[in-house]
Amino acid sequence: MSTARPHGRERSHPSVLGSLVYLLLNFPIGVAAFVVLLPLTVAGLGTAIVWIGLPVLAATVLLTRGAANVERARAYALLGTYIPPATRPLPEGNARQRWRTRLTDSATWREYGYLFLLFPLGVVELVLMVASWGISLALLTLPVYYRFLPGGVWRFPSTEPSLSWVTVDSVGSALPWSALGLLLLVCTALLTRGLGTAHGRLAGTMLGPTSTRMREFDEAGTALSPARS
Repeated sequence: MSTARPHGRERSHPSVLGSLVYLLLNFPIGVAAFVVLLPLTVAGLGTAIVWIGLPVLAATVLLTRGAANVERARAYALLGTYIPPATRPLPEGNARQRWRTRLTDSATWREYGYLFLLFPLGVVELVLMVASWGISLALLTLPVYYRFLPGGVWRFPSTEPSLSWVTVDSVGSALPWSALGLLLLVCTALLTRGLGTAHGRLAGTMLGPTSTRMREFDEAGTALSPARS
């Protein structure tokens, strides 16, 4: 096993397109993680007293580790951010010792927390991306589509002439708004890249090894490669 990082694709700043795809995917993935992990956790804890819940909780832990590995791969594929696994290698012992290692490993619970956090973060990121890209692209292309609107006129903020502040009914009157859309598009691209970078750092903090864990790996001569689930 090697501790070397992958070469050739790791980037200090993610691309705009990669960041956009990553941020948009956070919402459906966060929803999926929430609707799967929460019921399993509640069902497992509620029935653990009669032992039925123990296999359910075990499945929850294994799903958490598997999903965390997928998230590391997704961050690398879309953001170019390499996040090494942080979980301790499982001992060569019986099942009880292996499960004790899993359950006492803080990395397991940081992964679990990250998957739950992905849901509210995904909501915020989805709203920001849809709103910012939608508004900037709508203004940028206004000279093209305003003539296809009812009456061949674009009004803001209301379609009622008496209530509108802005009326666009020609290419000339649309061009200033198109220029504003271009400026907003540049700002939106910077926002997208910035959010992608920030989320990548958050993922690295919660899914990657802490400084203490890295010292443990170094002292034990353990490679930072995916631990067995």
